[in-house]
Amino acid sequence: MTVSSLPMSGVSGQEIYRRLAKNIQTVVKGQKPAIRKLLAAFFSGGHVLLEDYPGTGKTTLAKALALSVDIEFKRIQFTPDLLPSDILGVSILNPKDQTFEFHQGPIFANLILADEINRASPRTQSALLEAMAESQVSIDGQQMKLHDPFFVIATQNPIDSQGTYPLPEAQMDRFSIQFGLGYISAEEEVEILSNQMQAHPIDQLQPCLSLEDVFTLKQAVKRITVSEDLKQYVVNIVNATRQAEEVQLGASPRGSIALMKIAQALALFDGTPALRPKHIQEAAVSVLAHRLVMDPQAKFAGKTAEQVVMDIMRRLPVPA
Repeated sequence: MTVSSLPMSGVSGQEIYRRLAKNIQTVVKGQKPAIRKLLAAFFSGGHVLLEDYPGTGKTTLAKALALSVDIEFKRIQFTPDLLPSDILGVSILNPKDQTFEFHQGPIFANLILADEINRASPRTQSALLEAMAESQVSIDGQQMKLHDPFFVIATQNPIDSQGTYPLPEAQMDRFSIQFGLGYISAEEEVEILSNQMQAHPIDQLQPCLSLEDVFTLKQAVKRITVSEDLKQYVVNIVNATRQAEEVQLGASPRGSIALMKIAQALALFDGTPALRPKHIQEAAVSVLAHRLVMDPQAKFAGKTAEQVVMDIMRRLPVPA
């Protein structure tokens, strides 16, 4: 599928974001906050971990984004027998000239859906680490650059335990943001039933953004100004997670960077040229909570990482 580039002169990043969000909302009903977070990660150069119950629309959301933008999309269904070579690719001997030819795996695409990522072994999960951190992979002693943009959406179900491998802290830290979708209202669910009487609306979805538009918005996010006070505010929030009594391991400097970049994207979506405290506050829980390793006693007492971050937000002074 191809789409002509939008005329960027005179068209704001906010208007382009609204066009893309509206296109996705024709398929994914009742998930405006989730779509906003997903696009914030996409345009800020991060990766997303979706954790929610089966059937809430995690895969549909990823496919709707891929079909709304003129980019290459690959889906990888993670299973216990999946090997790293199934993701990265493999070199195969050509019998004609006795040379090895490399056949690219699905990792060589713009948008990767890693479905049920926690069902694969740690060895296979680690195949994504270098790709997510550096947009490159090492195969047969050679480093290969991945496509630009490179965006990973991973999903996992919180109710699964048998046959799953929890993601290690190092890999959780590679995801810029983690959130769920949750159940929609009864009225929205009725609308979904009506829309799927004959066919799934995703089959009719057409791209509304070109690859050039994506690069333009990514650059626009970087141009959102961040005052020194707000940089300090971000660092103060992240530092507070390291000092919280209920936390064994707080967020890393990568968490600070992710929080600032996600907040910059949210500011662009709102049409503001400069970052505001409300954008940091909107993103903080989804960006930081999954990076925290909770103290076992605090977990036993029912304290969650989300509650820790919210307590920090309430306690810290907000810059003017």
